[in-house]
Amino acid sequence: MKKYPVLLSIPHGGTEKPKELQEYLSITKHDLFDDSDPYVFEIYNLGEKVQRVITTKIARAFVDLNRSLQDLPPINPDGLVKSMTCYQKQIYIPGKEPDKEMISELIEKYYKPYHRQIQRSLSELELQVCFDCHSMAEVAPNISPDGNSKKRPLFCISNQDGKTSSSEMLEILADSISKSYSIDRNDVSLNEPFKGGHITKTYGNNPVPWIQIEMNRIMYLDKKWFDHESLKMNESRLKELNSSFGKSVDLFFSKIG
Repeated sequence: MKKYPVLLSIPHGGTEKPKELQEYLSITKHDLFDDSDPYVFEIYNLGEKVQRVITTKIARAFVDLNRSLQDLPPINPDGLVKSMTCYQKQIYIPGKEPDKEMISELIEKYYKPYHRQIQRSLSELELQVCFDCHSMAEVAPNISPDGNSKKRPLFCISNQDGKTSSSEMLEILADSISKSYSIDRNDVSLNEPFKGGHITKTYGNNPVPWIQIEMNRIMYLDKKWFDHESLKMNESRLKELNSSFGKSVDLFFSKIG
């Protein structure tokens, strides 16, 4: 099997609760699910087809790896360590939110190791591109940059308006996704509604091109494949989406050489 010079970062694929926080939580199973990027590991993980895949077990509701170290509560309730989900559901029992000491512990244990893996990969591997892999809600929550219930495209890929990769590379990836998933090219948006988060912004073209990929969850959390009450997913649909992502990477590299 051909191993492509790609690093896949999947920072929001975790679903676990840190044991340090267990007794302080009020968040429900469904609220935690809705705040996460569900099933992104199954969708994007290409295993031995790429140089390396980096992911986490901890849910973004507790430690968001795609935020800066300065993005902390109480200034931002949706920062690195959150107090509310993106749907403004309370995560902790009132008065039991993480204090400064706990926040520092969470950063040391869960946040910094992930970023060290990225930095180590950039120094150890010969890479041509990195993809930061996410999912997005079908309709934007109010807290999002495109809030007020605006419907979203099937894909959004972003490079900070040309700062983290070339525009040509972004266009090639958009064409590859359109063909591999058999969707209209207009359903693959560039830098709208997202321009690329903290990881893409920090590591993009430093020194390797970096592109953020957001797949609309309507592609798999539709009632045809998913039961929201039990949170059970049709595994064949996940395999289909993963296969299409693999084909996207094949096409991408056939065009960039």
